[in-house]
Amino acid sequence: MREMFRVWTEKIMTFGLEVIFEQRQGYRAALMRGLLSVVSKLVLLVGVKARRFLYNVRILRDSTLGVQVIAIGNLTYGGTGKTPVVEKFARELQDQGRTVAILSRGYRSTPPPLRKRFLNKLLFRDDSNPPRVVSDGKSLLLDSETAGDEPYMLASNLKDVVVLVDKDRVKSGRYAIEKFGCDTLLLDDGFQYWKLRGRRQDIVLIDRQQPFGNEMMMPRGTLREPPSHLARANYIFITKSDGKTEELRQRITQYNSTAGIIECIHHPLYFEDVFTGKRSEIDLIKGRKVASLSGIAQPESFEQSLATLGGIMVYSKRFADHHRFTQQEILNAINRSKKRQAELIVTTQKDAVRFPKIDRRDLPIYFVRVEIKILSGAKDFQDCVRKICFR
Repeated sequence: MREMFRVWTEKIMTFGLEVIFEQRQGYRAALMRGLLSVVSKLVLLVGVKARRFLYNVRILRDSTLGVQVIAIGNLTYGGTGKTPVVEKFARELQDQGRTVAILSRGYRSTPPPLRKRFLNKLLFRDDSNPPRVVSDGKSLLLDSETAGDEPYMLASNLKDVVVLVDKDRVKSGRYAIEKFGCDTLLLDDGFQYWKLRGRRQDIVLIDRQQPFGNEMMMPRGTLREPPSHLARANYIFITKSDGKTEELRQRITQYNSTAGIIECIHHPLYFEDVFTGKRSEIDLIKGRKVASLSGIAQPESFEQSLATLGGIMVYSKRFADHHRFTQQEILNAINRSKKRQAELIVTTQKDAVRFPKIDRRDLPIYFVRVEIKILSGAKDFQDCVRKICFR
């Protein structure tokens, strides 16, 4: 039953994206876009502006936990390369002597039982369950399905950083302080999380390739907030930069002329076999026939990166963002890749944590490990870290 629900959810998401980006034509698709446009206006008015006003006048109350808070997020849904930026901040702050906890809501993770959540809401009762501890800063304690793929990936890459999952990040922040002695809280996907304030720095990521999506508010578009809300940002990262960002920078400064702007790319480090853990140099795919397999928001960017590394792309298979792969899907990808004479399959690390175990080894499957490399604005990044560390 759960698998059927997942399949239907992904089909609906895929159909919705095709409508939003006008890949579906005809009367029905046009009618749906019209209806979504109306809903988008309501979302902007009620879900964003009215809610922000209620926080500003203190009708909706935020919380201060007495520690540094760094909220890293987007204006759009998905695809900006947020996880490596969260990792870079966590590593840098930990190296500077801070005790860091990453707080995630755990999108697509396994939630607490529905009956218990419903009862808590019905009785206006706070959820008494402690947050899920993905990592205690010493050991990886949960799998990717329970934790969510991004928290699991962060915990795997950052062995000495606490990673917690809970929708209520005030609760998980308090838990991080009391149980682990954390003095710095990183809110993964936290720009719209206004409930936790304190000594806060807001970091916003903008994808150079699609800075503001299709320029429309959800559900007609991919914007969570209008571009003018960049005014709240302390620092702005332009991700996947090619150095030609003059026009984008000009637009950013229209909304926020004081924020530090940092340009960066996702720099590939090495390839790692998904099942054996064997690592290979980054020139592994140069001149070789490659197949790609992914379930991310912007697969085109990933596939282009493989071509840039010298891979000859002969096959690609895309699934919906956060797709949890089945054994049969992996086997199908192997068979189809072999038919096109692919020598290996490459996926992302974020996808690799959602792979099931399989016994076949006739075509190796690698993920590419990446990190953020700053192209310009390194001084702004160091200023940001210094402000956090010495406040």
